[in-house]
Amino acid sequence: MLELRHLSKKYVTTRALQDVSFSLGPGEFVGLFGENGAGKTTLMKCVLGLLGHQGEITLDGAAVTRKNIARLSFATSEHSFFPALSPADHRDFYQSQFPAFRAKRFVALTDFFDLPMGRPLRAFSTGQKNQFEVILALCQGAEYILMDEPFAGNDVFNRDDFYKVLLGILEPTETVLLSTHLLEEVAPFLSRAVLLRQGRLVGDVLTADLDEQGSDLMTYVRGVYHRPADRVSRALSSLTGEEAES
Repeated sequence: MLELRHLSKKYVTTRALQDVSFSLGPGEFVGLFGENGAGKTTLMKCVLGLLGHQGEITLDGAAVTRKNIARLSFATSEHSFFPALSPADHRDFYQSQFPAFRAKRFVALTDFFDLPMGRPLRAFSTGQKNQFEVILALCQGAEYILMDEPFAGNDVFNRDDFYKVLLGILEPTETVLLSTHLLEEVAPFLSRAVLLRQGRLVGDVLTADLDEQGSDLMTYVRGVYHRPADRVSRALSSLTGEEAES
């Protein structure tokens, strides 16, 4: 189990995360949602040890260190691969570094995305680079797979098909934490949703519970992020006033 306890992170004067606590268990497919600046990327980078923070992050009760970091993988549109190497080169390198590397899955996913195995990554399109980043994260052999807006630049048809493939290939021990703004698109595939707002945890719900209540994820999220009518009115009044003065 991956556990976050009272996680906080501050950038100079800005609090990116404030007292965030939740856990992820085996086999979950969790959506991490929030407005821009809510703290989603910061949270993932803290889990991976890329940022200093306050609070505790543990993996089956142990701190995340070099000894167990291979149990976590990360896909990000910032890209973490070697641009001069080809997919085949990456496969060989990952197999040498990660004993649990999933070679058959790698072949199946590169074939699914129709990626050229011998071409260097720097020659790939942005969409292809993002696809390959996701492939590496899924094939490393990690139990907890973190994805931060991984499909920027990919068309909707590829994304929809990929989610179906993803659900079909994941093992019961594998957990996915997916950060995305494409809520409506991923909602049918999620088992749970975690919501951040201004660095705070404001929602954590199982989609099965919503189904039992006769609700859905979009309705739940809209309720959490609903802006009071007076705030909307003030914004409109301010804009109307500015236009009148000009």
